[in-house]
Amino acid sequence: MKNVTSTLPNVLTQDEIQLRVKQLGKWFHNLDLKGVSTAPDHFLGDYPRIKWQSIADILPRNLSGKTVLDIGCNAGFYSIEMKRRGADRVLGIDHDDCYLDQAKFAAEVCGVDVEFQKLSVYDLGQLGEKFDLVLFMGVLYHLRHPLLALDLIYEHVAKDVLLFQSMQRGSNTIEPIKDNYSFWETEVFNAPGYPILHFVEKKYANDATNWWIPNCACSEAMLRSAGFEIVEHPEAETFVCRRKQ
Repeated sequence: MKNVTSTLPNVLTQDEIQLRVKQLGKWFHNLDLKGVSTAPDHFLGDYPRIKWQSIADILPRNLSGKTVLDIGCNAGFYSIEMKRRGADRVLGIDHDDCYLDQAKFAAEVCGVDVEFQKLSVYDLGQLGEKFDLVLFMGVLYHLRHPLLALDLIYEHVAKDVLLFQSMQRGSNTIEPIKDNYSFWETEVFNAPGYPILHFVEKKYANDATNWWIPNCACSEAMLRSAGFEIVEHPEAETFVCRRKQ
């Protein structure tokens, strides 16, 4: 198990940062590392900063005394932002060594103390601890077993707040759902706002790891099913949740 903490002093020149960014391969997170952009030609623009700007105000500006787990941390954008808000401890996990190397380097350049560990979402029980705030941003649709992942987050690592974000497709409407339906009821499944999890057999956006894409109603239903209460929905893809006891 890889477990590293970014504590090295920030002494690199801009040219050295540029060279290291290139050596670390293709970046999905566009980070500003002392004036060096890691993914300036990102197809989504300045991502994930543009996403963060639309939801940044829903979390406390001061996270002093809080612990944070960033699941699927990628190159560490959200982990770094949480540490900048003063969180006592931030742990970013990912299964990809390339992303972890990028995240460690980015945190070092930014001068923040973030822990990074190689771990799958399906192995969260190995951490043996729970966190005040769990980030699960842009991960669900990459998973073969998305509801299992939410169940494991609830069971093993979520102490209080879950910040969830997923790519969504289909209708943004929410169909009122009854507690039960007759076996002969079929029309409800054709309603645009019925919870639907779209399966991608091959590729979507040239990415073979895009497996399941929910509509908005499905995101809400899955979160509730896993034991979370939705307390805020600041933008179409993002939900602030609390763990039900």
